[in-house]
Amino acid sequence: MAEHDESGNGGGAEHDEREHAAPHLPAPSIFPFGFAAGVALLLIGLVINWWLVAVGAGIAIVLGLLWVRDATADYRKAPAPPVPTKAALADGEIGDGAEGPERYTRSKFLEVTTLGIGGVIGAVVTIPVVGFAIAPTFADDPTEDNIDLGPLENFPEGEYVVATFQAFPEEGQISRQTAFIRNNGIVNEVPSFTIISNHCVHRGCPTQPNGPTDFENPTSVTTENGDVELITTQPAGFGCPCHGGQYDNEGNRTAGPPVRSLDRYRFSIVEGKLILGQRISVGNVVGTGGDAVIHAYDRYYPGAHVDGWETVLYPWPGF
Repeated sequence: MAEHDESGNGGGAEHDEREHAAPHLPAPSIFPFGFAAGVALLLIGLVINWWLVAVGAGIAIVLGLLWVRDATADYRKAPAPPVPTKAALADGEIGDGAEGPERYTRSKFLEVTTLGIGGVIGAVVTIPVVGFAIAPTFADDPTEDNIDLGPLENFPEGEYVVATFQAFPEEGQISRQTAFIRNNGIVNEVPSFTIISNHCVHRGCPTQPNGPTDFENPTSVTTENGDVELITTQPAGFGCPCHGGQYDNEGNRTAGPPVRSLDRYRFSIVEGKLILGQRISVGNVVGTGGDAVIHAYDRYYPGAHVDGWETVLYPWPGF
């Protein structure tokens, strides 16, 4: 009887020791910090540049896999054979080298289940928000290109003309846009034009000429892009009626909330016709007419800086 009590007490003590053993903790690792840095670089790249997205994603994937591999190293080892208790050995229930089934405690099951459900809920809540936030960055931005504005004689030298045209004829009147066009004459043996977009670079509202404009006598020209309406004007600059943005005759910002000059259009001359090209953003213009020096950039959205340190706070224009 005494021997039986001794073995029972010994088995119980060993069982309690295993039950209350400290939980396994993974060894210290720098992989989580590297993974977090990769994710941060990826998010910054979504705003600044595609290359940063690629580099951040690569770092996050590689270090994330290394982190998982390091954290699960002990679980991937072959399980050690169970240690039999004295009582089990005495009763002959478990012999040397016998292996019992792998078991998981209830707390472990609840831990994994809670983390899994939390991850799913977090993804359901976060993915739509992130998608709506960054989707416009990936959307294609159609640009006006190769718009026929009619013969050059419709644009008197030294005068501004307000031209209204269809940027996308297949979309009809909904695509009508306006540009301010001035014929600068012949510069360096080629025709020179100043073509300024009427979209204010503060919030995109339509700007207007600050001066007499002959709205009552428009000229209509039929081109390959549909009808183009031409109205003569004598502006002393351009103004936005929405928030008070003001620009001079070259489109430079002179007052109000805009952060840069009005956008301009590239152009070409084909068979005696003025062809509107790609729209570009402008930091500022030095000089006037055909002698102007234009600090041009890829097309930015309204409200975004195109030069200076502030550009890092806005999406990359070609993104």
